[in-house]
Amino acid sequence: MLLGRMSWVAGLVLALSSFMGWYSGDSVEGPRLSVLGWNTGSLGKLVFVVGVAAVAVLVARELGVILPRSLPEGLVLVILGTLGVIFVLIRIVSIPDALAGTADRGVGLWIALAAAAAMIASGVARLHEEL
Repeated sequence: MLLGRMSWVAGLVLALSSFMGWYSGDSVEGPRLSVLGWNTGSLGKLVFVVGVAAVAVLVARELGVILPRSLPEGLVLVILGTLGVIFVLIRIVSIPDALAGTADRGVGLWIALAAAAAMIASGVARLHEEL
């Protein structure tokens, strides 16, 4: 029960983190700059897709769709979480060129990383439970 909730929350937070501020900083003139993950290029959109895919796997299970034995649900969650971590780590290391020098990493980026790591943890726990 707890693993199911952890997987749902991790997938949902990962998807929603694309709409959080990944970068923030002072603009040259005017108010503070805040850039959503969705606006950072294709990686922000891929993080959203990974989160939605994780939620879709969990919804499919609730609707009675059973994955093949060779591809257990826990493994799918680990793979999706790993993809999420890789995409977010690329954005942590490489700030988009348009923002370089003016923006720092925002809290949304760290939330995305934590959600992807939680998805990996819930997938590993599900794999342990299935074995």
